[in-house]
Amino acid sequence: MTFTFKALLCIGLTLGLRIPVLAGAFPKPILRIQPDSVVYKQTKVTFLCEGTTEVKGYHLYKDGYKYLRTTGIPQNPRGKTEFSISKIGPEEAGRYSCRYWTRHGWSEYSDSLELVVTGIYGKPSLSVQPSPVVSEGSLLTFQCISGKQYDRFVLTKEGPQKLSWMLDSKYNYSTQQYQAMFSVGPVTSSQRWTFRCYNFNKNSPLLWSEPSEPLELLFSGTLHKPTIKAEPGSVITSGSPMNIWCQGTLEAEIYVLHKDGSQKPWGTQIPQKPENQAKFSISNVTYQLAGQYHCYSYSLEGWSERSDTLELVVTGIYNIKSHLTALPSPVVSSGGNMTLQCVSRERYDKFILTKEDQKFLSSLDSQYIHSVRQYQALFSIDHVTPDHRGTLRCYGFYKDTLQLWSVPSNPLKIHISGLSKKASLLTHQGRILDPGKSLTLQCCSDIKYDRFALYKLGGADFVQRDGQWTQAGLSLANFTLGLVSNSTRGQYRCYGKHNLSSEWSASSDPLDILITGQFPVKPSLSAKPNSTVHSGDNVTLLCQSSYKVDTFILSKEGAAHQYQQLKAKFQVWEFQAEFSMSAVTSDFSGTYRCYASEDSSLYLLSYASAPVELTVSASEKQYHTVQNLIRMGFAVMIFTVLGILVFEAWCIQRQSQCATGK
Repeated sequence: MTFTFKALLCIGLTLGLRIPVLAGAFPKPILRIQPDSVVYKQTKVTFLCEGTTEVKGYHLYKDGYKYLRTTGIPQNPRGKTEFSISKIGPEEAGRYSCRYWTRHGWSEYSDSLELVVTGIYGKPSLSVQPSPVVSEGSLLTFQCISGKQYDRFVLTKEGPQKLSWMLDSKYNYSTQQYQAMFSVGPVTSSQRWTFRCYNFNKNSPLLWSEPSEPLELLFSGTLHKPTIKAEPGSVITSGSPMNIWCQGTLEAEIYVLHKDGSQKPWGTQIPQKPENQAKFSISNVTYQLAGQYHCYSYSLEGWSERSDTLELVVTGIYNIKSHLTALPSPVVSSGGNMTLQCVSRERYDKFILTKEDQKFLSSLDSQYIHSVRQYQALFSIDHVTPDHRGTLRCYGFYKDTLQLWSVPSNPLKIHISGLSKKASLLTHQGRILDPGKSLTLQCCSDIKYDRFALYKLGGADFVQRDGQWTQAGLSLANFTLGLVSNSTRGQYRCYGKHNLSSEWSASSDPLDILITGQFPVKPSLSAKPNSTVHSGDNVTLLCQSSYKVDTFILSKEGAAHQYQQLKAKFQVWEFQAEFSMSAVTSDFSGTYRCYASEDSSLYLLSYASAPVELTVSASEKQYHTVQNLIRMGFAVMIFTVLGILVFEAWCIQRQSQCATGK
């Protein structure tokens, strides 16, 4: 029995040396990738496969297929081997595993690792809200944006404690870009938080884009927030130089300027002593610099709070300017009301009004004006104060680019008027003028003003002239407007001012200048019941046109008073207006003409109608009264002459008696 057992044992051991051990009976190898499992294209990558000390060789597999192999003794006593690829390309992206064999058989496969190759597509941009300077435990929102369409975005946290988030991309109609919003937090200061984002398509999930610029979170400390300001101002013309100043406490050792939405700090500066402020210089402002800025200071205690927001606006981006006017005038009394009208032919979404000190007054949505086919905004100031004095401008902009404005409108200077007596505005040529005539307006007052100003409604500013004094004690100034043309039309006002005062007088009454022959319509004028009437009668002057008009204007030749105007009414296939005059007197006698106008151009008139000569004669009763007065006058005159003759005869007789002594 003993011999038989030993013989069987020997045979069994001998056979055991020849029968291979089943695969998987050995420890599973471990696969690692250096420098990382997410690598940039053209990078050298090394796969480390670690088995046991009895390993005879290794195989590296990609996507289940044998990719590389080594044979022979492992490269170190611990049973490791390396598979190196000198320059990774898109074709190397995939899922890798390894296994080894010994003289007893094959091991099982290692756990698989994915190799991601980046740099295949253009890079996205990464930003964080509310700020990259955060406090302990903050919750943040990261926004990854791309101008091109990709299926998904990946947000990665770099460093020893790696994290990653993945989201489908969504189209943002307002920005016309693709984006993903990642919620991250709470964040702690115990680790470094540096982020990048990528994008990729679902049909090749291991081929990623270029990485975004890195975005590192900074944890705020105990320093007080610095102040931030722009020089010469926060509204700057494109192409101009400017400086942004950041000033903090004496402990600050470094300043960082950050632009909201950017991936990294805009700039870093060491403070200038002793003011302890940093200057960030911009030699040429471009539209990319428009936006909101904050600055931070850093000391050994950590980061400060962020400064208040500096909103940098770049103007001159859109070339179509607006036109700014003051209604009714750029001269307004303190405490009065004023409306500022900003008009443009460009369809801007909004208009904004600014003062010369770059303080924003207000912004309003634009409204379409059908009559002139333009867009406007009306800025109302209900209680004007001396603070409103100065130069104003308006700009147009669009809702999706709030810090990019058009070229500025014409400057409009606002003046404050006092309580001094208003001047008078006169014209010796009349208010309704034919083109080609010379026109001079005269502003005068019985107060000796040193200076006068003339303003045309809708104008950018007013014209000023020195005052002159007359022997009658009047002060005046003549404003020669030259030859009358279409552009002369409008409403005018004038003001007076003393040299020692910054305030202008109250406004004169408005003077309207209307220009004739500006559209090819010639109305007709007739008198009812007749053009010759008696004093005290009623008469109607009828103005008519077979063409559509909005208003009729009746003017008397040589009259100093205001013309009359009535809305046109459509009757019996004609447009007409009836100018009624009751109990007329001889003052109503004269030559009348009528004109037509349209609501879209109130100061432009048609050609004049044919003249109508209105004659007002005395009534029969008045005639008899005059005749009686004449007769009585003659009787009185005759009795007076007879009395004088009798008196003279009596005197002569009396003198004769005195001479004879009788």
